[in-house]
Amino acid sequence: MQLKTDIRSLSLIDIAAVLKEQGEASFRAKQVYEWLWQKSAVYFDNMTNLSNGLREKLERQFVINAVKIDDMQVSRDRTIKCAMKLFDGNVVESVLIPTASRMTACISSQAGCSLTCKFCATGRLNRIRNLNADEIYDQVVLVRNESLQKYQQPLTNIVYMGMGEPLLNYSEVLRSVDRITSPDGLGMSPQRITVSTAGIAKMIKKLGDDEVKFNLALSLHAANDEKRNHIMPINESNTLDNLAEALNYFYDKTGTRVTFEYIVFKDFNDSLQDAKELADYCHRVPAKVNIIEYNPIDDSEFQQTTLERLKAFTDYLENKGIIVNVRRSRGKDIDAACGQLANKNKTAKNSPPKK
Repeated sequence: MQLKTDIRSLSLIDIAAVLKEQGEASFRAKQVYEWLWQKSAVYFDNMTNLSNGLREKLERQFVINAVKIDDMQVSRDRTIKCAMKLFDGNVVESVLIPTASRMTACISSQAGCSLTCKFCATGRLNRIRNLNADEIYDQVVLVRNESLQKYQQPLTNIVYMGMGEPLLNYSEVLRSVDRITSPDGLGMSPQRITVSTAGIAKMIKKLGDDEVKFNLALSLHAANDEKRNHIMPINESNTLDNLAEALNYFYDKTGTRVTFEYIVFKDFNDSLQDAKELADYCHRVPAKVNIIEYNPIDDSEFQQTTLERLKAFTDYLENKGIIVNVRRSRGKDIDAACGQLANKNKTAKNSPPKK
């Protein structure tokens, strides 16, 4: 039996060509497209301004491989973690992070991850596959719906900081941003979107060449190569010097200042010397810094720093003129905090260990 095509893989022009062959009026294509991307329909029967005959034709010829919420946990601090089941049975995770001023969706770009960052639960998984653009889009829609239903508030921000490395799924991530930001999609501002990368210099330059409008964050966590090599092996082929060059290129092309994400680990990267190295690096690249509280994962070699060392670290940066935000972790009781995604999810349990 021939597998049906997912209609969301087609452009508006493609849909128009299909409907024209079937003798349908040209305006029907735009109606179908609006149902798919503005109204987020996942069933052809929901497309109520189409005739029953046309809906039946679409049902026979196409499928909508929609993502579904497989499991959900709600934290004491109102954070919601959703296990999202893909059409092929794989599971990724998405998180709604509510604060006083924001409702942020943290979404995944890959099932599993090919990187091996030592502090991250997802880094222990193998990369199963890249998500396609509509699977990323679906996560946003589903998290948005939970925000509206449970807290009566719309999404304000989206961060590509869930499972996977977004820049290793470059084309689909950019397609998903287009669907989320386009007037004929969800219509969100690209300035409300942040893509976070572990640091792939050539792809950061490509973002500059493509003159993207969204924000870029770099998971830095150490501002010297020896320490960063230890916790993030990707640094061996994307050194801090290479990343600084790429980030400055990105800034020159887009005018967007990068955010450095810096998790503070006790007795590893939380000394005043580490703060000095970070401040020096920030003076090489137009940047601000998010200091992130560490969330231990099972059998991790790292621990959370003390409040005293954290304060001394941030005070040093601020005295050097660096813009610093301290990001307190949320959703820790349900393993939804930064670095904990997949810590206890089914994909993690079933995935063979990385070699």
